[in-house]
Amino acid sequence: MTFDPLRSLPCSLAALSAIGLSALPAPAAVLIGNTVGNNVVEFDEKTGQFLGEFISPFEGFVSPDSLVYGPDGNLYISSGTTPDTSAIYRFNAKTGALIDRFASGGGLLRPYGLAFGPDDNLYVSSFLSDEILRYDGKTGAFLDVFARRDGSPEGLNGPNGLLFGPDGKLYVTTQGSVAAVNGQPDFSFGFPSQVLCYDITSGLGKVFVPQPAPFPSSFGFVSFLGLAIGPDDGNLYVSDFANGIRRYDFATGQELQVYDTNYTGTTPSSNFIGGLGFGFEKSLYTIGFDIGEPSNPIGTLLKFDVASGIRTLVAANQPALVRPVGLIFRPKFMTTPEPMLTPSLVALALAGLVAARRDRRSHPNS
Repeated sequence: MTFDPLRSLPCSLAALSAIGLSALPAPAAVLIGNTVGNNVVEFDEKTGQFLGEFISPFEGFVSPDSLVYGPDGNLYISSGTTPDTSAIYRFNAKTGALIDRFASGGGLLRPYGLAFGPDDNLYVSSFLSDEILRYDGKTGAFLDVFARRDGSPEGLNGPNGLLFGPDGKLYVTTQGSVAAVNGQPDFSFGFPSQVLCYDITSGLGKVFVPQPAPFPSSFGFVSFLGLAIGPDDGNLYVSDFANGIRRYDFATGQELQVYDTNYTGTTPSSNFIGGLGFGFEKSLYTIGFDIGEPSNPIGTLLKFDVASGIRTLVAANQPALVRPVGLIFRPKFMTTPEPMLTPSLVALALAGLVAARRDRRSHPNS
């Protein structure tokens, strides 16, 4: 049998390509929920390239808000604006396939924040009933009302984002609104937007971060929204829907730094801000949308250097982003590796073929 190195080259390259695909790091991606588009889209974290639709619109999936991973590795998303549509949906985190309508009922109305607690239960902020509801983290069955508005300015007035801190306590952002009987938020009471802290054993809550002064480029109000923990400093990062991100010391609640999210450059800003999170390279990300055209609030993905506060528009004015609010990063093992051969892999394949040919010449009868 005659040995043909050129005929063997594709097989060798294919084998090495398979090795390379498993060895090369997969691209990091960010999933973003569109509250107007009723879908979830995917962008490359580094380049801002639009990667496509991860979850398509379907009946009952209305105005998706928060996105979190559960203990089972699946993706959970809050959805709905009425008692009938308000629910938590569960999806396959790798494929985006719908698994089930995981949790609903118990008076849930316009769910915003989601968080799985150390007690293995799912906590959900019910924005239009001014409550935090608790569901069984495995079955989705409604358990109880964990907390509700008490009528005080320091109470649960318009609950939004949820996060369990390193101390095991539940941190909640409030917008300062009161749920009205017509199912709409009422801001006429003048209650402050704050970050509250709850002990999940006793159920007692207190103000952790009082309302700060509005950002200079805002419309003159504060509306705390998203919560995240810094991967390196362990600080609490809070996004303000009215504009800006603030960093707080988790031990004292002291404000440490602010980040300007006014990417439209107008005063007041013509963009609002949604949730926030940290990418795989530990940069801080948030999303915003331009309110200059209310009928078409196109969104932008922003990135910040945590230390310097330098801002980069990763994906600016993207038509695929329509009033985006929630975001989450896909772990690298969940993304699809790009099929490519590096020069080193090609060189390795060719070197192997040359060595094989020499070996054939030394053993012509083999």
